[in-house]
Amino acid sequence: MGSPDFSRPWVTGSPDHQNIAMISRFIKTWLLPELIRGLSVTGGYFFKKKFTVQYPDEKTPKSPRFRGLHALRRYPNGEERCIACKLCEAVCPALAITIESEERDDGTRRTTRYDIDLFKCIYCGYCEEACPVDSIVLTDIHEYHFETGASGTISKQDLLQIGDTHEPAIARARQADSPYR
Repeated sequence: MGSPDFSRPWVTGSPDHQNIAMISRFIKTWLLPELIRGLSVTGGYFFKKKFTVQYPDEKTPKSPRFRGLHALRRYPNGEERCIACKLCEAVCPALAITIESEERDDGTRRTTRYDIDLFKCIYCGYCEEACPVDSIVLTDIHEYHFETGASGTISKQDLLQIGDTHEPAIARARQADSPYR
């Protein structure tokens, strides 16, 4: 028996095994079986039906729990629901909500300022869950923009307008989600 060949540690065994190992390594190096396997997967998807959505002409369905743009709701008599308890401001992890309030002549508290900085907001939904009167909600609106970079804050009037405009959709989403609350 001769001494082992340490110059080629990948080749072990008899000369037949050495030849087979070299041929196998040659095939793996030059015929690229991994590339062929990957291209076969890609080629398989090439002929299947595509599931690309042509946005904005087509829309994907959204869950009733989708968290989009904020809105303030009103009672059916037209009075705003927010009682200025400031729970949403306290629970907001991003500190995106600013509320100022004052007492009315009838002894109830209402907000004078309700601002949400949408650049800070992380759309977690904690404000919605903390609200005892279901005043602040996250709608399914995800297509909105700002005219200037400085207008990333939504005021109370804007939030009420969004709520008034989209109240039927908000009510439907709340109804669909009610079994899970």
